[in-house]
Amino acid sequence: MSLSLFGAVDHCHAADDDSSVVTFESDIQPLLTRYGCNSGPCHGKSRGQNGFALSLLGFDSDFDYAALAREGRGRRVFPVAAKESLLLRKAVGQIPHGGGKRFEIDSPPYNEIVAWIQGGMLRTPEDAPQLVRVQIEPSSYSLGPKEQFALRVIAEYSNGFRRDVTEASAYQTNDKTIAAIAPAGDGIVQAGPIPGEAAIMARYMNHIAVCNVTIPLPGNVPDEAYAQLPVNNTIDELVWKKLKLLGMLPSAPASDATFLRRATLRIIGRIPTQEETKAFLADTNPDKKRILIDSLLERPEYGDFWANKWADLLRPNPYRAGIKSVWNLDAWLREAFRQNIPYDQFVRELLTAQGSTWNNGATVIFRDRPESIEIASSVSQLFLGVRLECAKCHHHPFEVWSQDDFYGFASFFSRVGRKGEGLSPPISGGEEVIFTRPSGQLLHGRTGLPVAPKTLTGVPLTLGPEDDPREVLAAWITDSSNPYFPKVMANRIWSEIMGRGLVDPVDDLRATNPATNEALLEHLSREFQQQGYDIKKLIRTIANSYVFGLSSVPTERNVSDVKNFSRYYRQRMRAEVLLDAVNDVLGVEEEFSAMPPGSRAMQLWTYRASSVFLDTFGRPDLNQDPPCERSSESTTPQILHLMNSPALNRKLSVDTARPAKLAASDKSNAEIVDELYLLIYNRNPREEERLAALEYLPEGDQRRRAIEDLFWTLINTPEFSFID
Repeated sequence: MSLSLFGAVDHCHAADDDSSVVTFESDIQPLLTRYGCNSGPCHGKSRGQNGFALSLLGFDSDFDYAALAREGRGRRVFPVAAKESLLLRKAVGQIPHGGGKRFEIDSPPYNEIVAWIQGGMLRTPEDAPQLVRVQIEPSSYSLGPKEQFALRVIAEYSNGFRRDVTEASAYQTNDKTIAAIAPAGDGIVQAGPIPGEAAIMARYMNHIAVCNVTIPLPGNVPDEAYAQLPVNNTIDELVWKKLKLLGMLPSAPASDATFLRRATLRIIGRIPTQEETKAFLADTNPDKKRILIDSLLERPEYGDFWANKWADLLRPNPYRAGIKSVWNLDAWLREAFRQNIPYDQFVRELLTAQGSTWNNGATVIFRDRPESIEIASSVSQLFLGVRLECAKCHHHPFEVWSQDDFYGFASFFSRVGRKGEGLSPPISGGEEVIFTRPSGQLLHGRTGLPVAPKTLTGVPLTLGPEDDPREVLAAWITDSSNPYFPKVMANRIWSEIMGRGLVDPVDDLRATNPATNEALLEHLSREFQQQGYDIKKLIRTIANSYVFGLSSVPTERNVSDVKNFSRYYRQRMRAEVLLDAVNDVLGVEEEFSAMPPGSRAMQLWTYRASSVFLDTFGRPDLNQDPPCERSSESTTPQILHLMNSPALNRKLSVDTARPAKLAASDKSNAEIVDELYLLIYNRNPREEERLAALEYLPEGDQRRRAIEDLFWTLINTPEFSFID
């Protein structure tokens, strides 16, 4: 396989074990990846670069070998005078090269390629020992800002040989401001000036290993500081353990008012009423937070709120899938969350759904995505946290999944049958019946050959006409031995309650995107599974942790933390929640098309219901293909909408709204100020706030206008629109 592979100790070669033999798959392709030749910005993009194309990251060895050794009449490699080969002359900068100089003359990679060309440009024999895995040493490391350490990458083969491939590996970091590979790219990790964490990925021949790097905060924190931290459950223990590793300390606990507002918004998606706020703040029961959480989980709003979240991921465009079909899917989701059906049952019912799209809402996901490769990408991402989409065309750039994995998974949907009217955008009003056909096959996108169903961790399966492939897939996905299934949902629920996922994005679980607290994610997924996939129980566990009740105000020893939950992370309300909150505090109702009077934004079953407010604050684009996570970022149009919206101004000034009723009441200005703060912020005003408001509020004819202005002012603050 290699002359020495840059100083390797052990070797594993072709059948004759001749250490002087350099072959394409074992030695040259890793170099093309190591130096970026087959990367997306270079020759690995779909049409190549300047007439020379390689498969992305070397996923197609036959294609790459032909491109180097056969295309262009052999001008890229010249066996008679190997050093004159175009491949080498461009790489060392002897002739112009868009990618610049990649290495020096007589360097180890240069000599490796020369030896390959001179040796006849051999392929690696099929009976040669196969690469089984790569390991990285160390797998984790802690160092100070701007310090360095060396990685070692070891390749393990099927015959037991181990080989040092450190200098032939390609590296990538998930946060180069924390730690990155030094410019030489030879496995030396360079820490940045900022404390934090980073994952360093090493790739060799499409096998990946990861080293987790930690740069703690400077300064010592006594062990007693961590030993004295309150612990409500295992979540707290695991968070404190991680903070100790990083040298961070948590913020103080949030106030009762903040906790009430946070818990109510996170669990049922609405702000507390004035009466609820007064009762909670006056309650002296030390167990009142736990009682609050239990009561919220039994509220009717719970089902609508969590169904609205899943509608983002599953709800199709009604003009594409049909209005009645979309309504049925929405109704199915709401009923599932109202009944709190176990999550594994929820997923099985979706994946194996059969019947009419007008009667069984779960079938609509197959109407919206009629192609096997479409539904496969969605299912793997939603329910496994595995983004297979890239592997449809080439090997996944950050994971181990190949084209074979993608088409094997997609093949589970190759026998989905349909009767009735198919899709006919922009109007698809007809009924469609989803069923399982006795036969059907999916052809591989590259080879054109039929593909047998294959799970992501298994071998191809042979299924008979009596077997439903979707039933087999659903059984594997929800099986207790499948680590992906509980983990991605536990991470999704954690993100919805805590403001950020342990893995971010929430549905991108991979070695190169590790959890910020792997032990905590493992604990949550295991507990979720052991509790029968009960979503409410998982929410209850998270909300009852001490960590959930931390203040969002940073301290000196956690001000740089954005992912380890040393404090609570503030997040803007989602569009429907904010619109309902505005209407609640103003005492008005919204009018939505296709909805009965008095409906809340959280009850909308279609994004086609017109609302400038909801569009401005980020409800999904109905023409975007799900799954689509919402952005919680604030934008200038959002600020301007709250300040200048004619619709909001009308709500403020209408005679039946709360501002007009308060102005006409016999309440004093002081009582009105207190009520506004309880309504809008769910807390009592501070003394300086009360005095400022009273100074602004006049008596007499101008009181109503001043009260409207005060409502407008408080609604236009971050404290109102953010979950703190």
